[in-house]
Amino acid sequence: MKINKLLVGLMTSVTLVAGAAQAVELSVVSGDTGNGLAFLEEQLAKFEEQTGHTVTVVPMPSSTTDQFGQYRLWLAAGNADIDVYTTDVIWAPQLADQFLDLTEAAADVIDQHFPSIIESQTVNGKLVAIPAYTDAPALFYRTDLLEKYGKEVPTTWAELKATAQEIMDGERADGNADMWGFVFQGNAYEGLTCNALEWVKSYGGGQIVEADGTISINNEQAVAALEEIKTFIGTISPEGNLAYMEEESRGVWQLGNAAFMRNWPYAYALGQGDDSAVKDKFDVAPLPAGEGPDARSAATLGGWNYAVSKYSQNPDAAIELALFLGSAEIQKERAINQSNLPTIEALYDDADVLAAAPFMGNWKEIFQNAVPRPSAPTQENYNEVSSLFWSAVHNTLSGNGSAAENLEVLEADLDELLN
Repeated sequence: MKINKLLVGLMTSVTLVAGAAQAVELSVVSGDTGNGLAFLEEQLAKFEEQTGHTVTVVPMPSSTTDQFGQYRLWLAAGNADIDVYTTDVIWAPQLADQFLDLTEAAADVIDQHFPSIIESQTVNGKLVAIPAYTDAPALFYRTDLLEKYGKEVPTTWAELKATAQEIMDGERADGNADMWGFVFQGNAYEGLTCNALEWVKSYGGGQIVEADGTISINNEQAVAALEEIKTFIGTISPEGNLAYMEEESRGVWQLGNAAFMRNWPYAYALGQGDDSAVKDKFDVAPLPAGEGPDARSAATLGGWNYAVSKYSQNPDAAIELALFLGSAEIQKERAINQSNLPTIEALYDDADVLAAAPFMGNWKEIFQNAVPRPSAPTQENYNEVSSLFWSAVHNTLSGNGSAAENLEVLEADLDELLN
C-alpha cells in the first residue's frame, strides 16, 4: 500500500469524525523528552490550522512513573480539563475504563498498523488508544572507538564488559578522564524495569510474571543476569548511573564520554545533531545476549499512543486530534525528524523515511526481539509489580543484598500482591 493512499484514508477518517463541528479548545498531556515537545507543538500548529481548534499542551515530567501516577489522579477525579492523554504501551489494561472506545472512529486506519501494536491497545475488544510510534531500545556504540581498538560489536554482556573496559581504560590513558564504558537507565523507576527485564530475558530468566500469571522471576538465570550487571557499577558504568534516566544517559553519551549506551530510538536523531560530539561516529545494534542455553538478545517493547478521556467535554474533536497525531503523515515526520519507529508498517518501505533514517532497517531485527512487560497478566496491579521489581533490582545494583536474596523477597511480595 502506498503512503499517499494511507494519508488519503486517514484524512477521510478525520474529516468524517470532525464533520462540521464547531471549533473548540482542547488539551493534550505530554511528557516528551529531548526535542519531542517542539515537534509536538509544530504538529499541533498544523492541526489548529486545518481544523480551527486550539490545543494546549499540558507538560509532564519525563519519568513515566510520575506521569502514570498523575494520570491516575486526574482520571479518578473525572478531570474534564484533559482531553487527550499520551499513553505508554503498558497502560492500556490499567486505564481502559477511563478512555473512550476508538474502534469505530479508527476503523479506516486500524489495518495500517502492526497488528501486535493494535492488540496491545485493545482491552476487552475496545481500542483505547491510537498508536503514535513504537519503541524498542538498542545498543548504541561508537564506531570510531571500536575501529581504533580493533573490536567487534559485542553480542553478549560479558563481551560488552570486556570491550567497554578496554576502550575506557585506553581513552582515559589518552587524556579523557571523563570516559566511561557503558551508560544505561539505572534510576529506581519504570526505565529500570525495562532495562532489567532485558537482562533477565537475555539470560533465559523469563518475564517477571508470565502470560499465564505464573510468577517466574526467582530463578537462577535472573540471579545470574543481575549479578553480572551489578559488576558494571563502578567499573565500566559510573556510580551515578544508579540515578540516570534516559536523558542523563544520553547526556554522557552525546558529550562523547561513553563507548556504549542503551537507549531508545529518539537518541539517534539527537546524537546526529550538529551540536553532538558523536555525530557520524556511532551506530546501533541489538542489545547483548546473556549466558546459558536460553540466552538471546531482548529489547523491551515500548511505544506511545493517544487516548481520549471519557470525561472530555469535546469528545469528537478530541478523537479527531488523536487520529491526527497517530496518522501516517505525522508518523512519517516523526520517523524522519525524531527517529521514532512508526507503527504503520508501510512506512518502513517509504523512500523518504529510509533516506533520512537508514538505521531504521537495523531496528527491524531489534523489533523482532521485543519483549512485552507483564502488564497484561497483572493488569491493574502492573504499576505495583513494576515498582517492586525495579526496587529489588536497584537494591541489588546498589549493593543492598544479593540478587538471590532480593529476588526471593520479590517473589514473596508478588505472590502476596497477585495471589
